[in-house]
Amino acid sequence: MSQSHTDADYVEFRRDLHRHPEPAWREFYTTARIVDELETRDLDELYVGPEVLAEGSRMAVPDDDELDEWFEQAREAGAREDILDRLRGGYTGALAVLKKGDGPTVGLRVDIDGLPITESEDGSHAPAGGGFRSEHEGYMHACGHDAHATIGLGVLDAVADSDFEGTLKVFFQPGEELVAGGKPMAESGHLDDVDYLLAVHIGLDHPTGEVVAGVGGFLAVHHFLAEFSGQTSHAGGKPEEGRNTVQAMATAIQNLYAIPRHSDGATRVNAGLVGGGTATNIIPEQSFIEGEVRGETTELKEYMREHAERILHSAAEMHDCEVELTTEGVAPSAVSDQGIVDVVHAVSQRTPGVDSPIERDELGGSEDATYLMQRVQERGGQACYVGVGTDHPGGHHTPTFDVDEESLRIGIDVLADSVVELGKRRP
Repeated sequence: MSQSHTDADYVEFRRDLHRHPEPAWREFYTTARIVDELETRDLDELYVGPEVLAEGSRMAVPDDDELDEWFEQAREAGAREDILDRLRGGYTGALAVLKKGDGPTVGLRVDIDGLPITESEDGSHAPAGGGFRSEHEGYMHACGHDAHATIGLGVLDAVADSDFEGTLKVFFQPGEELVAGGKPMAESGHLDDVDYLLAVHIGLDHPTGEVVAGVGGFLAVHHFLAEFSGQTSHAGGKPEEGRNTVQAMATAIQNLYAIPRHSDGATRVNAGLVGGGTATNIIPEQSFIEGEVRGETTELKEYMREHAERILHSAAEMHDCEVELTTEGVAPSAVSDQGIVDVVHAVSQRTPGVDSPIERDELGGSEDATYLMQRVQERGGQACYVGVGTDHPGGHHTPTFDVDEESLRIGIDVLADSVVELGKRRP
């Protein structure tokens, strides 16, 4: 444990982030607060905002007006002006580098964004009862990314005070919830010398005291926006003159769910957000679908994507409309390498507070840490996704989600000791 930073410091930091949740590419206060803390550490290198993101690779970036609104909100909340200036345009995220000798380079990826969910006001909900409920109404940390960022900070401190030999890189990644931030960070070049990469997620329906050394079962995912264009007309007087985009949208939705399952593995499709039209007596000329397809492998995801795009175009043509497709987020599947799983599992077996070390488990969802994992693996390195259990009263992505703050220390200890052990290896 760092001599200068206590568990109470980490709890305070996590609660500060919890009060200020920010969604993808709008993590201005979050990034500024992280960088503010990092600058108090004795780091060798610190990269901020556009310095950690490949140019042209960001997806699902909000328009300028929305970015400006969140930027000003962060300023009013007390974020440092000099750091905010480096994040303009939604270039959020950071990378901390600690060099301690000639050993291997070990990376740790933590995500930092929040979700568009209104947090519970019930006094039995710890953030509401404890005075650190979200101050951004309609948004909250409902997946534990505030805890992830805190664990990243704690691992830096612990490794700095250890006998680790090598280089540690901690990636504070934006935009995970939209699977939009992993790709630009993976392609930034900062992963290209990483020999071992750890990624972490808290909870995943495992209680405090359980640690999963190697999470697998990642579904490759593709988020899309389909925007249908047609022709308005009077629905009563001249319906034949209209080109009805809601008809095209409805046809597409029905047929998306009819894509045949695949014998090679699990596939998924969902039209999660749909809409269109302006009034009951007007043929709607604009409609949209925000949806996703997933597959147990990247190949299965591509099978679903190809079918989905064919269906969307066919539905538009059937109703004499046009459709424009935009990729909003994407992530491949990935596998945790057994070599690192063995290290994390051995460490977790001797870590205080861990009473149930588990070697492997399946996620069953999607994550864009897989982009970073693949980047390292493609260059001969190894990667692993670690699950740190936490008691949470509500499930992930619900208004009552919270983390047991005792699990912060467990996560820090397991990951920091794993980094030290990996430092003893030569790739």
